[in-house]
Amino acid sequence: MSAKIKPKPGILDIELYEGGAATLEGVSDVVKLSSNENPFGPSEKALKTYRDVSHQLHRYPSTDHGDLRAAIAEVHGLDAGRIICGAGSDEIISFLCQAYAGPGDEVLYTEHGFLMYRISALAAGATPVEAPERERVTDVDALLAKCTKNTKLVFIANPNNPTGTMIGGNELARLADGLPPQALLVLDGAYAEYVQGYDGGAALVEARDNVVMTRTFSKLYGLGGLRVGWGYGPKEVIDVLNRIRGPFNLSQAQQDTAEAAIRDQDYANKCRAENTRMRAWLAEALAEHGVPSDTSCANFILARFASISEAEACDAHLKSKGLIVRRVGGYKLPNCLRITVGDEASCRQVAHAVASFMEGRE
Repeated sequence: MSAKIKPKPGILDIELYEGGAATLEGVSDVVKLSSNENPFGPSEKALKTYRDVSHQLHRYPSTDHGDLRAAIAEVHGLDAGRIICGAGSDEIISFLCQAYAGPGDEVLYTEHGFLMYRISALAAGATPVEAPERERVTDVDALLAKCTKNTKLVFIANPNNPTGTMIGGNELARLADGLPPQALLVLDGAYAEYVQGYDGGAALVEARDNVVMTRTFSKLYGLGGLRVGWGYGPKEVIDVLNRIRGPFNLSQAQQDTAEAAIRDQDYANKCRAENTRMRAWLAEALAEHGVPSDTSCANFILARFASISEAEACDAHLKSKGLIVRRVGGYKLPNCLRITVGDEASCRQVAHAVASFMEGRE
């Protein structure tokens, strides 16, 4: 290729995002606990809808996602006209960076925040900026201290991935109120559904003109393979994002299946309750064997080890048992392993394997 053909600045600084591993060489029956997936999958109603819509694959999908937006609005008590849908919440994050950040602008996030914030900022030509966390918890004062006249977007995941920690509504409001006037606060609520009674920041969006919320169907609703997400924000912001959204960014299969999933709240509640039960059990089981974790509000726990070498050795031990978890060195947590809360059998397997590893080191 000609030496004169080059990508725009920032692109080559992007490190490729790597999802959680799904296979182990030489092992046919693995237990995947690396991608924070719902171990029970989607609801039967969602599966039936997906099968039914397969007969219409030759038809172009709705471009305004009207039925899906109406369902989201009905379930969450929101204004459908202020909802935008995308291919996972990742696409909404990308839209925000495309529309509001560019060369000379800064995109702010916390040190253990989701890797796509940095990637999307660099893709837009903006400068990514990290603010330190306080014991793996979002620090509002640290974020505000990092704000400048160039700050255009501030991303926080609440609950956060990969730590599982979250901050309360008063702190979120303090952050929104303290931002410079040109900055948007983006509340990434990928794991919000796992917190009973938490609106993901919707009330803050309603009360402010500088807050946007993103959500996903990939976690609690078990549709990670379909890639459906959504955002909620001020009408002016959503109108801007729709100007750069591709008209056919979601297939009809994605739209209809997600609509069926969100309307089946009985199933969602069942999955949430089971996650809460097994999350507490798994955290306690690991703690009893010397592996602590912060209180998680998501569908995973961040297991902390005494050293990087101990975390790596435990990961190798788990793999030898056919158990795949997530190393999180890329999130600046090299002495930790993120473990998805699976079904009861999977949780018991991983707890037993970690216990045997720790006992073997005594």
